[in-house]
Amino acid sequence: MSTENTNTEEQQTENASQEAVSKAEETSEQTSQADSQNAEGAESAAEDPAKKIAELEAQIEELKKDALYKAAENDNWRKRMMAQKEEAVAYANANLLSDLLESLDNFDRTLDAAKDIKEAKPIVDGIKMINKSLVSMLENKYELVAYGAKGDEFNPDIHEAIGRVEDEKVKKETLQEVYLKGYKLKDRVIRHAKVMVCVPKN
Repeated sequence: MSTENTNTEEQQTENASQEAVSKAEETSEQTSQADSQNAEGAESAAEDPAKKIAELEAQIEELKKDALYKAAENDNWRKRMMAQKEEAVAYANANLLSDLLESLDNFDRTLDAAKDIKEAKPIVDGIKMINKSLVSMLENKYELVAYGAKGDEFNPDIHEAIGRVEDEKVKKETLQEVYLKGYKLKDRVIRHAKVMVCVPKN
């Protein structure tokens, strides 16, 4: 009986030992798996910021390219505008000069005809005709109007007095003589009339 009991106890001890070893191995395996998972998580966490930084750097480069493109576009637009402005200034009077060519041609014809004319009247008539045509063109097409005539009331805003004379007959300042006509472009004075002013005698 004692031998059987001893064997049973040994068997139980061996079984208990095996169970302990098995549990220990299982625990070790679980610990190893947990460590592996933690390591993978740490590696993934380390990769995420690096990936994010790379994405942000790519976005920054894209924004830089876009900004450079827009800056170049604005520079090209500014150059085009400057070129157009310079061209507009350079040829602003092209239409006016083209219209004046007809009057110049008429003057040339009058001068050529004057070589064979002994009397002055035909020449004067030709010049008057050219003058009338030129004045009409400037007034109707360009709204350039001459002003200043003897007897007009003096206005310091549009007349430049180059002399004054007194007269008992006049009651207000008037133009006695017009030495140089004034001109208005629409409503703006572009040249003041040079006049002699007649003022009431004190």
